[in-house]
Amino acid sequence: MGRPWTFEQEFVVPAADIDRQGHVNNVVYLRYAQDAAVAHWEAAVPPEDRQGLAWVVRRHEIDYLRPAHEGDALVARTWIGEVGAASMDRLVEIRRAAGGEVLARVRTVWVAVDAGTMRPRRIAPGIRDRFLEPDEAPGGADPA
Repeated sequence: MGRPWTFEQEFVVPAADIDRQGHVNNVVYLRYAQDAAVAHWEAAVPPEDRQGLAWVVRRHEIDYLRPAHEGDALVARTWIGEVGAASMDRLVEIRRAAGGEVLARVRTVWVAVDAGTMRPRRIAPGIRDRFLEPDEAPGGADPA
């Protein structure tokens, strides 16, 4: 596999994401990672190629490094790691927009499934290639 295409999504922490300790709740970081993954998927793969394919999570790993607070401007940066026959590692770093300080690192194993049967489904090379840098994708196609 060539160099992965890195996708970034910016957002501001809303009050609803803050816990009793006054910072972003740990489980919310997983939502941020999932939101970035979905946005990357939708930016990389056209709707007609997404039909019939769904994703389910097999595993999450997360390292919490620093707290985020209400009103913080953050960036979720995501890319694809190891790709198996029916699974794909997605890596996400959640950083402060100003200065780039890493707040959390997330690794999620996603499994491709048939949307109708929910049974595992092989990841077609054309789908996998959508997550490569444009100059490394077959035919130089721009995945965006």
